[in-house]
Amino acid sequence: MQQKLLDLQDVALKEIREACSMDDVENLIVKYLGKKGELRSILKGMGKLSEEERPVIGKVGNEVRDEIEDSLATKKDELKEIVKKEKLSKEVIDVTLPGKKYEIGKKHPITQIIDEVSEIFIGMGFSIAEGPEMDTVGNNFDALNAPKDHPSRDMTDTFYISDDLLLRTQTSPVQVRTMRNSELPIKIISPGRCFRRDTPDATHSPMFHQIEGMVVGKDVTMAQLKWTLDAFVKKLFGEDTKTKFRPHNFPFTEPSAEVDITCFKCGGKGCPTCKQEGWIEILGCGMVHPNVLKNCGVDPEVYSGFAFGVGVERLAMFKYEIDDIRLLFENNKRFLNQF
Repeated sequence: MQQKLLDLQDVALKEIREACSMDDVENLIVKYLGKKGELRSILKGMGKLSEEERPVIGKVGNEVRDEIEDSLATKKDELKEIVKKEKLSKEVIDVTLPGKKYEIGKKHPITQIIDEVSEIFIGMGFSIAEGPEMDTVGNNFDALNAPKDHPSRDMTDTFYISDDLLLRTQTSPVQVRTMRNSELPIKIISPGRCFRRDTPDATHSPMFHQIEGMVVGKDVTMAQLKWTLDAFVKKLFGEDTKTKFRPHNFPFTEPSAEVDITCFKCGGKGCPTCKQEGWIEILGCGMVHPNVLKNCGVDPEVYSGFAFGVGVERLAMFKYEIDDIRLLFENNKRFLNQF
């Protein structure tokens, strides 16, 4: 048995020296040192030896195992070093080559508009309020005085998660939450994403952004609303921009109005951008409806307020003369880097 062990050692060391890869080494480990390996197969016969022979053969077996293990470890180190040198030889760096250019990102046009509008209103004393994009039907419709048969409540117009949860169709629920949870007076804007079941085309998208504003306090008037919006458009589009209020109907404001501004392209003379009218519709607004104040726990006999809402994509398309809203969501760097 001793001679078998020594012969096994010679054969194993020879095969280890001839191994060319880590896979070869792993196979040799299994072959000679594994549970069903050749070394263990020989040592299983120790039970047939006499008591005098067992210690001798056991010692030889341990020496053979140690020799094979040491040889395998040495071979592993040699192969690792060879692989390392081959890898380094392939990764030679030519220091004369020009360095890689890392492009720095920039703000998306929508983000630019949100930041610019927010800065304007913050300068007028407004604070920014935020709310969840998924809200209740109560906050999105009921509290805002929307009648049960209003078209916007239809499944074909709104993304419903359940009977009582939906993806907000406007950022107005933030106004509801603010009135219910904040002390008066309130002076906020609420930028954020909104969702409606619109088929994408040049002017519609199922996901879009709004910035809504609201002021609630004592003796808040329509005149203050007009001054606020007039100051806003002058700051955003230029000091020569004029505003025009047209009567309209919104369930959450009374009286309500749509606001037009003189065309920033032609200055009101008439051009293709404003369809030769000289005016461009920009947003909706009005005095907060008494029912909305009541629904939010505010006494309409003591307090009044005004609110307005503008589409961010609409502002971006006007300001940057973009003719298709889908361009803002396609993430084409050649397009976005213009702004």
